[in-house]
Amino acid sequence: MRVALYDDPIFLEHDAGPGHPERPERLVALREGIRRAGLEARLQQIAPREATREELLRVHTDAHVATVAGTAGRIAPFDSDTQASPRSYAAALKAAGAVTDAVDRVLDGALDRAFCLVRPPGHHAEADRAMGFCLFNNVAVGAAHALARGLQRVLVVDFDVHHGNGTQHTFESDPHVLYVSSHAYPFYPGTGALGEVGTGPGRGFTVNLPLPGGMGDGEYARVYGDIVAPIARAFDAELVLVSAGFDAWGGDPLAPMALTERGYAELARVCLAAAEGAARGRAVFVLEGGYDLDGLALSGAAVARALLGEEAPPVTPTGRGLDPVVEGYRRVLAPYWPVLAD
Repeated sequence: MRVALYDDPIFLEHDAGPGHPERPERLVALREGIRRAGLEARLQQIAPREATREELLRVHTDAHVATVAGTAGRIAPFDSDTQASPRSYAAALKAAGAVTDAVDRVLDGALDRAFCLVRPPGHHAEADRAMGFCLFNNVAVGAAHALARGLQRVLVVDFDVHHGNGTQHTFESDPHVLYVSSHAYPFYPGTGALGEVGTGPGRGFTVNLPLPGGMGDGEYARVYGDIVAPIARAFDAELVLVSAGFDAWGGDPLAPMALTERGYAELARVCLAAAEGAARGRAVFVLEGGYDLDGLALSGAAVARALLGEEAPPVTPTGRGLDPVVEGYRRVLAPYWPVLAD
């Protein structure tokens, strides 16, 4: 299994501000977790290229790209949560470029899978706005790049604990991109209700799975086994992209969930199973959130093992209290995905 690990020293130079939870130590913890697990030598280390202007403009407005570029060499706040530092624009270019490069190499057959350890994260960035710690929408840029290369079905799974508003809005009218998000709700950024299913020809290709707080490995296994897996099989993507946020970890300072590394291994397994059809195993995982350093180290290693093809002990689906939640999912989504009515 040819799996790449994308990383670059520039990602440590993005400074979101004093005391900010999205800090360089996150990447240090992830790399150390992978190293301690003995996985580093099995991963191809690749330094990312910068995203091109053309690649960024498939997702972002010209004005937004210019605004982010204008922060180079200075500190520039976008909102109360999101700030650029002198090197943030350079980091953001390579964060998006890591994903497009990984998409290219996977589609060209040079790699089977990739894990992009990037900062700043991306899934909250809108076409015309930086927000939620995010400057450019890395996964959306990667998905748009895959479409530009001629793919007809791209699956984006987002298991960050926060809803990826930017990714949803980028593709909500596009039936070629299936966006599936599991997230705490109601929670930041306030989007991602079950009834948000896309618009126009993209109706049904946005799948939001809002969850109450406190959900752990068994509850996530049930949601992903009962809902995500059958929809993904029915869609049969040609490429799978994953917004891999590790902030549903139990004890994460910004979130109310209770996943462990076993839960993250299970989520990765379902995502990779979704790539077993037309995608021929092709998958790119991209770091989003996650702010507990131990959680990042353990969960990142669990996902790296899954990408390398190691099988983890299965997680037993649990949570009878989830019955009304899961039935609600079926009721809203089955008109678009009849497999859920079986």
